[in-house]
Amino acid sequence: MEGPMDQAAMRRHLGAVPLFSGLSSKLLHTLAVTAAEKSYRPGEVIVKQGDKAIGLYIVVDGKVDVEKSGKTAATLGPGQYFGEMALLDEEPRTATVKAATSCRCLVVYSWEFWSSVGKDPEALRSLLKESVRRLRGSAPAPED
Repeated sequence: MEGPMDQAAMRRHLGAVPLFSGLSSKLLHTLAVTAAEKSYRPGEVIVKQGDKAIGLYIVVDGKVDVEKSGKTAATLGPGQYFGEMALLDEEPRTATVKAATSCRCLVVYSWEFWSSVGKDPEALRSLLKESVRRLRGSAPAPED
């Protein structure tokens, strides 16, 4: 795994998330400034099914396993993400996610997200469009 990410790398990772694809570069910059970079050891629980959700995680390095009711439902790698539902509604986690290897994630906390994006009607419109697109089934939704 590489060293800490700079703001440009964080913006690139954030901009690659479909939910954020319609956000302005200014908002992506704001999210990058408030995002946290977290590292996990193999087997470490990142989020636990049923726990309070705090935001979205983007896998930067390594791999994570998504488990539902104790069974592996998916393995995610660099560029993939989980927790977008939690970012929007802050409901309990619908899956447990564990580090399958040493990994690093970029975390966008819901309170930071809403304090930035909630003031921008165009950003909210973009988020709603992407959410509806996923609900309609025109895009595969990653596990949360």
